[in-house]
Amino acid sequence: MSLNSIFQYFVPKDQKVFFPLFEQAAHNVVAMATVLVEAVNSGNPATREELYQQIDKLENKGDDLTHQIYLELGKNFITPFDREDIHALATAIDDVADYIQGSANRMSLYRVEDITEPIQKLADLILQAATDLEKAVRELRDLKNVRNIADSCIRINSVENQADYVFDRAVADLFLYEKDALKVIKYKEVLAALETATDMCEDAANVMESILVKNA
Repeated sequence: MSLNSIFQYFVPKDQKVFFPLFEQAAHNVVAMATVLVEAVNSGNPATREELYQQIDKLENKGDDLTHQIYLELGKNFITPFDREDIHALATAIDDVADYIQGSANRMSLYRVEDITEPIQKLADLILQAATDLEKAVRELRDLKNVRNIADSCIRINSVENQADYVFDRAVADLFLYEKDALKVIKYKEVLAALETATDMCEDAANVMESILVKNA
């Protein structure tokens, strides 16, 4: 029996609870991003409002999962990787959910009825990043497919760069062509929240890259 096998024998089985919780949280973010894409591509304002409400419910579910991770972190002395990384990853995933919800809330509260192409593009990019985030999180269980995690993180970074460009171009166009100052403010707020969601995906990717380095 190897030294690692002996060590694993004494590791509390409860630590394995972290992986299902992370996977559920990442899957929940993908579900939120999917609903967001559906909302911004709907031409029916009433349907959009219903979808925004779905996002609210999913965000509450994500909060519960994050809270469970924090509780498990307090209960378990031995963890599958650094406690700081567990906390940082849970927080980053929760932040993605928060900004997806924030985007939907802004569009609802500000009564943004004209869904522009940049808004749709940013929603698509959030879904792409969230999908890769979920793929990477699912590989954390045994860290055997390190290349898959790294590739997903690289794609997330690329998506975030694309989102930066879409955001900058959209805001520049607002300042150049939109004469209604109130509309400029509303749309800039929505675009900023959407772009920040991709930033949070990148933060989660950075945490996973840190985990890879520490467990290499």
